[in-house]
Amino acid sequence: MATTQHYMWAAGHFILLVSALRYLLATVLFRGPSSWWYKTAFTGALASYAIVCQKSLGAPQPNLAWVSRAMADENVQYLLLALFWWTSKPISLALVPYAIFSLFHALTFSRTTLMPQLLPQGPPATAGGPPTPHPMQKKLQTWVKTNYDTAMNAVAYAELLIMLRVFLGAITFQNSLLSPVFYAHFLRARWYQSKFTQAAVAQLHARIEYHIRAPGASPVLAQVYDKVQLVVSRWAGSVIAPQGGAAGARRQ
Repeated sequence: MATTQHYMWAAGHFILLVSALRYLLATVLFRGPSSWWYKTAFTGALASYAIVCQKSLGAPQPNLAWVSRAMADENVQYLLLALFWWTSKPISLALVPYAIFSLFHALTFSRTTLMPQLLPQGPPATAGGPPTPHPMQKKLQTWVKTNYDTAMNAVAYAELLIMLRVFLGAITFQNSLLSPVFYAHFLRARWYQSKFTQAAVAQLHARIEYHIRAPGASPVLAQVYDKVQLVVSRWAGSVIAPQGGAAGARRQ
């Protein structure tokens, strides 16, 4: 049976999802979205991720071992990033990964917790066994499983686009100079911990290589890109040990 904490976790994701969709829709329609929706979305994120982090890590401990374990936990990383976005000037694209995560959490919570209370359940498949889920629950479960990898790939590419956005924003003074630095450290951790991020980076690298080394392309581009690769590889060289936390607060 779901606990009060579980309902609070789910409420945070529902708030995040609804607020993010409201803000993003207004952005797409050029209606000048209110920053209130942006703040509310990340407030929901902070609530949900804080619950997951507390459950997986326990109360904060004043020692280096606990801090190291926490900083390598994916949920902590998303919690700190949500706090950073909450305190920064709104960037619409920053909501996309969180909204995708929350969509899947909201659907799973609805299937496992809400629908059994609202929809008639079938007879048990075996004597004394649990009731058979409603057909709508089965369809929802199939949809989530079928589309999960596609959604995580979308998250990985969205996070790369966010890196480009904050980098260009820092150059044009649309966001703080700290934003690309902070986000680069987050993205570095994602590369070590997410196969989807690794695949997205590899595909982006292959496309860049194809264009800059194509016949007729300026050799200067290849030289600059090689130097950038060298700097990035040296900076990202130290290994971050992945922990058991699920990306995007997948577990609660």
